[in-house]
Amino acid sequence: MTIAHIPALEDLLRRDLDYICGNLKEEFGRMAGQRLLITGGAGFLGYYLVQAALHFNRTAAGRQPIHVTVWDNFIRGTPAWLTGLLGTPNLNVEQRDLIEPLPQPMPDFQWIIHAAGIASPPFYRKHPIKTIDANINGLRNLLDYSVSQANKGKPVGGFLFYSSSEIYGDPTPDWIPTPEHYRGLVSCTGPRACYDESKRFGETLCVVFNQQHAIPTKMARPFNNYGPGLKISDKRVISDFAREVIAARDIVMYSDGKPTRTFCYSADSITGYYKVLVKGHPGEPYNIGTEKPEISMNELAERIITVAGELFGYSGRLVRKPNPEANYLVDNPNRRCPNIDKSRLHLGYNPTISIEEGLRRAMIWYHHNPEAEEA
Repeated sequence: MTIAHIPALEDLLRRDLDYICGNLKEEFGRMAGQRLLITGGAGFLGYYLVQAALHFNRTAAGRQPIHVTVWDNFIRGTPAWLTGLLGTPNLNVEQRDLIEPLPQPMPDFQWIIHAAGIASPPFYRKHPIKTIDANINGLRNLLDYSVSQANKGKPVGGFLFYSSSEIYGDPTPDWIPTPEHYRGLVSCTGPRACYDESKRFGETLCVVFNQQHAIPTKMARPFNNYGPGLKISDKRVISDFAREVIAARDIVMYSDGKPTRTFCYSADSITGYYKVLVKGHPGEPYNIGTEKPEISMNELAERIITVAGELFGYSGRLVRKPNPEANYLVDNPNRRCPNIDKSRLHLGYNPTISIEEGLRRAMIWYHHNPEAEEA
């Protein structure tokens, strides 16, 4: 491939972090001087969750810093971006497995983001029990901690549970775009059930702890996030396509490419998650994603081919092959598109980065991060 001028990784990150912090002045201002726990902080979502808070600390002149603690079991290794942050003021990184008892004594956290879990279909299908444990047992540990804090007169200010748009299953056409009050059409015994159903029960736990103990739980339902931090080895669709592009191979699709999705760039989605944490109504779920464009996997591949051609001179094409895993697409939703009216109204959430620009930034990031450890 002929490489055109590719922006430096530092320029890309600075642009995204400025964008996130610019949209979170009120939210980060309320968190300033307080302690934030991010579980699963070494993963895709942690990439900008962690770096955005630290960017606020560097750039918000005259404001007290947010004290960030990252917990992760590092089952997929310790990413270089996180290693590079070690020693940063107001950052503490610890190896913790959330399905084990919490350490004692526990620090006083005012904000908790529970992002620990397995979200990539090939990996949660391979590790279904670990998937359930993180979404249920790990969550319960943190909720019990929050109750103990409230009993000591030190209540948490906000508790965010990462749920999933997968809790909707495969909605009928009259429920697309899908609002939060749709109850879902989900298999409890299929190959995706370990993920889908544990996310659904995780939401139940959050609602019950809010009702019984006044814990300010909020649930975010991500809709197909992508961007910096999503490892090229992750095995979700955009990272799979990017892997082929970076290796100058044709993009291989193991389906007819007809299912449709909307895709939300990570700078927009991370902005939304912090808004849910701080402004979300306790005990309520929020869709975080973008309503348009809703595109097929075929269209997604063609857009990536176009972007990669402009950036790298990529000349590959889209080819199809039989899926080697017979059950991979069982219970795979035909359409996935959120209604985000509630997030706009309650949170002031307004994603603005287009799919064309988001894919361009994602491919630049993959150019600088062409390798990653497997699970």
